[in-house]
Amino acid sequence: MTRIDGEWLFRRTTQTVLGTLERGGHVAYVVGGCVRNALMDVTVTDIDIATRARPDTVVSLCEAAGMKCVPTGIDHGTITVVAEGIAHEVTTFRADVETDGRRAVIRFSDTIEEDARRRDFTMNALYADARGEVTDPLGGLTDLLARRVRFIEDAATRIREDYLRILRFFRFSAWYGDPMQGFDADALAAIVDNQEGLRSLSRERVGQEIVKLLAAPNPAPAIAVMAQIGVLRRILPGAAAEPLGPLVHEEERLGLPVDPIRRLAALGYLDAGSLRLSRAQKRKLELYQSLITEPYGPAEVAYRHGADVAWDILALRSASFGFPVSDDVRSEIEDGARAEFPVRAQHLDEEQGPELGARLARLETAWIASGFSLTRDDLLGL
Repeated sequence: MTRIDGEWLFRRTTQTVLGTLERGGHVAYVVGGCVRNALMDVTVTDIDIATRARPDTVVSLCEAAGMKCVPTGIDHGTITVVAEGIAHEVTTFRADVETDGRRAVIRFSDTIEEDARRRDFTMNALYADARGEVTDPLGGLTDLLARRVRFIEDAATRIREDYLRILRFFRFSAWYGDPMQGFDADALAAIVDNQEGLRSLSRERVGQEIVKLLAAPNPAPAIAVMAQIGVLRRILPGAAAEPLGPLVHEEERLGLPVDPIRRLAALGYLDAGSLRLSRAQKRKLELYQSLITEPYGPAEVAYRHGADVAWDILALRSASFGFPVSDDVRSEIEDGARAEFPVRAQHLDEEQGPELGARLARLETAWIASGFSLTRDDLLGL
């Protein structure tokens, strides 16, 4: 019998939720990502619980035990049970009645097998009870241990239930798949036949999924396959996969943290607004796009935008144009980030309005060109 372990499962709060449902006469399992991650020794963040109990029963049992219940997805059988401040998404076993490629009409089910069959990938259809004993109704454990991302049963059927699963397949492959094995052939064939359905997805959903994919340690193989089979041009018209691999390599060499927006900039996708990114993400992407081809050296970028942006731009230029980042550039970036322009408006009393702004800009340009070495007196004498 395979078992999972972890503080998240055996802490009092999670055990209280599972125990309350079990003592009420209903089976209850942690399910999906938390089980998958525990088996792969990956950090568990969200706790999902599947149970035979109907939503109203979940509420009555858990409220009687002193827990707060929030009907976050009541139409689909989901209650958020909050125990000592920790949220648990508790969902009744379900089966799909009807799907349209985005949403599903469901009915409640009494069997774990039906609940498992409506999920996307075999590695996500794993359940564990309060003791940590794993139940594997569809053979997903073998796939997970082999790091093989595979759709449950018929890939085309799973995709037509929700076309976002095309992008989820590549995201899960990037995060959990074995790149040495390649990608599941049945999945790729089904994606090729059904990728037209990507047009039905909202740009917000696409943007969220792309950001999650690009946050993987190395998304380059997944993005390359997306480009080869036509998915990339459907979701990011004009994007190119080729710079991403060199960027990941340069990130590792320079010790840069993973940044999905930096990686999105490397793909050359120019329509930042269409992905419904957050305002901060959109501004960052547009800044990177504007700086990649500008003639600013690393010191000037660091002076104007900070050291982190300077390193990002150097890595992006290296990936885009094929030249390595010099090892001696660190001092330039540090000098630029520390530099403070010594001239202020009050030092130029004789100028006003546009003339003042123009002269400040000219002096700043000269100061940057000097390697930040010109003093205020030097500059005022120009």
